[in-house]
Amino acid sequence: MMIHPSSELLASVEAFVRPRILVVGDLILDQYVFGDAERLSPEAPVPVVRERYRQMRVGGAANVAVFLAAMGAVPVLAGVIGNDASGAALQDLLVQTHVDASAVIAVSHRPTSTKTRFIGLAQHRHQQQMLRLDHETLEPIDASAEHRLLAALETEIPSCHLVCIEDYNKGLLSDALCQKIISMARSAGREVLVDPAAIKDYRRYRGATAITPNRTEAELAAGLRLENVQEEAPQLAETLLEQLNLDVCVLTLDRHGMYRLERGQPGMLHATRPRNVYDVTGAGDMVLAMLAMARANGASWSVAMDLGNIAGGLEVEKFGCVPISRTEIIDELQQMDSASTRKILSLPRLLERLHSRHRAQRIVFTNGVFDILHAGHVQYLSFARSQGDLLVVGVNTDESVRRLKGESRPINTLEDRMAVLASLESVNYVTAFQEDTPLELISAITPAILVKGADYQDKPVVGRQCVEAAGGKVVLAPFLEGRSTTRVVEKSRTISHGSAVTGVDIITGKPSV
Repeated sequence: MMIHPSSELLASVEAFVRPRILVVGDLILDQYVFGDAERLSPEAPVPVVRERYRQMRVGGAANVAVFLAAMGAVPVLAGVIGNDASGAALQDLLVQTHVDASAVIAVSHRPTSTKTRFIGLAQHRHQQQMLRLDHETLEPIDASAEHRLLAALETEIPSCHLVCIEDYNKGLLSDALCQKIISMARSAGREVLVDPAAIKDYRRYRGATAITPNRTEAELAAGLRLENVQEEAPQLAETLLEQLNLDVCVLTLDRHGMYRLERGQPGMLHATRPRNVYDVTGAGDMVLAMLAMARANGASWSVAMDLGNIAGGLEVEKFGCVPISRTEIIDELQQMDSASTRKILSLPRLLERLHSRHRAQRIVFTNGVFDILHAGHVQYLSFARSQGDLLVVGVNTDESVRRLKGESRPINTLEDRMAVLASLESVNYVTAFQEDTPLELISAITPAILVKGADYQDKPVVGRQCVEAAGGKVVLAPFLEGRSTTRVVEKSRTISHGSAVTGVDIITGKPSV
């Protein structure tokens, strides 16, 4: 999967310093209108959205700068905005996210590119983009704005470690301007990384250090179509490398990972591990930001690519363009040696993970001792997972189990019980609780679905009120007849005490006869 071991990548990220990185490109303000979409309009066959709240986020090249800031870089952003309300809002967001916007040029005759997305939420939980409204012009910037921007770049490039060009083909990066930026940067000994636009002619990027097109963009520019990624990606990368006189060509190939071709080196496919893809928005920006951060810190292209894969993978698990922090990258690398270990989290880490990656998904919760895992447990957990988007399992600590079931229990330690649960495909996260009931855990998580066994049909369910008050529900799972931990324990005792062979009672740990 990865070319480098996670320990090597971890050491690289932990050694990151704060490079000054220049990002040049089209600046966009992203607006999100969230609302409940629960019925169709009587006037036309379209959903009616009842607005709940709005959000504003940076977009385009500004997004790359914010991603760099989240990873600890000192980003300098250069581009053009309008002298309007959207431009002012974008400037405010850049200040809040610690991006140096001193090279952002405001012009009075051009609107700030603004994209407004209407997001409908079914049952307050399932986010779905329903419509996008764009307010912008694609006309090239005028000579005056270009002159002011170039003057700012001449000042900034020598003080930066690396230059990124983020092209959305919104009128800023003409062929001539792109070539001037690349020439200035290369003359100053700076690498230039380009995330290209979806255009047929890539000549504006000639002489850059590297480009990072996705599959569709690369096919369009090279005039080739990938039918078989592993067999044909090398030809596509070679074509772009030679046509544009690049040092490196990086093809981002969605689920296949990324293909890297360095001049004078054999090509290499950096495969990626499967992810729960929630939203691909921002993945390309995240990859560019990580490649830039790694290269500015002296990492090889091979290491940078592996880190780019990880960062892009984390990004697609979030809704919208959400920055991935250096801490999240480190956390991911620390847990990559064991896929199951990644599922076992303390409550604070679990809540952070649910908020950042699974905010709009239906969380299912269940709990138990799970002392000796048997077929009944497996069926129960599989049923629970089927009720929503992901399953969180709360497990009683050893002390809690002893209070509930006596000093002879648990048979297996908390660490072992959690490890076995985490190995199950149906379980997404495992966390422990030391109280006698999981009420505090349920209150903190507020799951959409609370699952208990069918034996709770006529019993009070701890956490029901909390879950139902938040719009969730309680679901009772069927039992697999004849399977229980108590029966396993009793059978073990019978076998142990009934045997003529001296041994050890697996329940008490004492010699048996």
